[in-house]
Amino acid sequence: MFRVMDEALKGMSAMGIIRQLKVVLGVISLLGLSAAAGAAQEGSRPEPTPTHAAAAAVTADKTTLGDPQLQSRDARYEIHAGDSFDVNFELSPEFNQTSVTVQPDGFISLRGVGDIKVDGQTVPQLTRTLHTAYSKILHDPIISVVLKDFEKPYFIADGQIGRPGKYDLRGTVTLTEAIAMAGGFSDSAKHSQVLLFRRINDQWLEAKLINVKKMEKSGKLTEDPFLHSGDMLFVPKNAFSKFARFISAPSVGTMLKPY
Repeated sequence: MFRVMDEALKGMSAMGIIRQLKVVLGVISLLGLSAAAGAAQEGSRPEPTPTHAAAAAVTADKTTLGDPQLQSRDARYEIHAGDSFDVNFELSPEFNQTSVTVQPDGFISLRGVGDIKVDGQTVPQLTRTLHTAYSKILHDPIISVVLKDFEKPYFIADGQIGRPGKYDLRGTVTLTEAIAMAGGFSDSAKHSQVLLFRRINDQWLEAKLINVKKMEKSGKLTEDPFLHSGDMLFVPKNAFSKFARFISAPSVGTMLKPY
């Protein structure tokens, strides 16, 4: 580079040489400033936004690490006092027992292992409990449990409906279907304030207010809740029915008098 510059400077006057050097120095300065600006921009450049795939991967990692997940709504039946079942041993039929009844305290009495508490257990849980108990006297027993007598799924309908009472819950039944099964709304029913009670545990009930009138009028039957076993629906009286019983006969005549 310097050799080329030396050849170019030969034959030029002093003033020409100075002017040429100024041009070269100006170019060098501009190149230096451009490089510095590029480095500054590179240092201050924000981190690239992750793509949708990368964001999904991060979300998946967080979920895997322990974020709470929605649980299944298909709850298994829990055994309670008064229920009965058969216990069958495939390889040791001498231990078979029929109509084993859960006592009021939640215990059962079984041949060979004595008393075992089973209240609140599902059939798979009960099977594992019996397997653990009998493994002390049998080698890897094969046990099956068959429910014989148990509380059938049900719901209760009360209030201003055609036939209040307790009804079997067979398959999937929505709130409006349950009201129809119970005879439908009576003339004094308040369609907009139907109460649905659901037991959470032995001490607490959840109460939900449902505007059936609005739901049916809008056609949004996707908001129609499915009933669970033990649910109770209550239909209150409408405002007019509360006052109708206090209206005197003359007042009714006046109201109906044509103009």
